[in-house]
Amino acid sequence: MSDADILRLIASLIFIVLLILGGAWATRRAGWLRSSQGQAIKVVGSQRLGAHSYISIVEVEGARLVVGIAGNQITLLHTMPPSTHSDATAELADPVGPASFASAFTQVLSRRHG
Repeated sequence: MSDADILRLIASLIFIVLLILGGAWATRRAGWLRSSQGQAIKVVGSQRLGAHSYISIVEVEGARLVVGIAGNQITLLHTMPPSTHSDATAELADPVGPASFASAFTQVLSRRHG
């Protein structure tokens, strides 16, 4: 084997390893490895409000909780009724797509205060 053949072999091995690492990163980033079965907590939606503050809708044992997350604090803002199977199928049947988190949050707040 000449030096060129050894260099080509090493370059090929490095390329294969990088390809495997890139595929693993893409799989993890896309969420293909995560399974929602058996998980007690499911994040339904989340919206960034500022540098370190978020508002999220979290589903726990069928109940939906609206929580505010800021720095080192998590605050329960509102408890919504559990979603029903018909709600989920209505969202899937909607040709425009599911409502955005902002519009859903505005509707919840208007029902609460209105």
